[in-house]
Amino acid sequence: MKDSSKNQGLRKQLVELLGSKGIKDLNVLNAINNIPRQWFMESGLDTFAYEDKAYPIGEEQTISQPYTVAFQTELLNMKPGESVLEIGTGSGYQTCVLIELGFKVYSIERKRTLFKKAELLFRKLKWNPKKLVFGDGYLGLKNNAPYNGIIVTAAAPVVPNKLLEQLSIGGKLVIPIGKKEQIMTKYTRISKIEFNKETFGNFRFVPLLKDTN
Repeated sequence: MKDSSKNQGLRKQLVELLGSKGIKDLNVLNAINNIPRQWFMESGLDTFAYEDKAYPIGEEQTISQPYTVAFQTELLNMKPGESVLEIGTGSGYQTCVLIELGFKVYSIERKRTLFKKAELLFRKLKWNPKKLVFGDGYLGLKNNAPYNGIIVTAAAPVVPNKLLEQLSIGGKLVIPIGKKEQIMTKYTRISKIEFNKETFGNFRFVPLLKDTN
């Protein structure tokens, strides 16, 4: 796995762009600076790795726009050593950003082809999730709950209750909610039955899929 000085320079420029767009968390920016995004791109698209855009990764899924990755990660506002559940492994790029930040990462992927591909890629990288699961993201991962954070990288029409249930007290769920266009939403668990809801503008994501058939 190679990372050229040219790509390192382009990555630095991308990080500066993200800072100019309002990403303030230096740890998040450093994580993005440390991870070669081209390793997660489809063959032939790697030259576009440092454009601030989403690109297809197969199976009608995308690698998220770097700004979106940074924005969602910043909203989690977590500390190293805390546990996070990622719904939608996809290419594995967001997964590695979370790991680079020192979080214990559990990740679920619904598309078997992408799951297998991510599984193989993680074996080649220094970034490895605590657990990678092929399954239905709507159900979360109860066996390893509760989580300090849950990040959803696909759009749900409504917030899945099972994900809220798997948050620790003080834990945060970051999820885009809506159909054609989504509102980035953060739920913070205040008590067993209380959640604080905040919204952070419009985004566009691929749909969060149910079942694993």
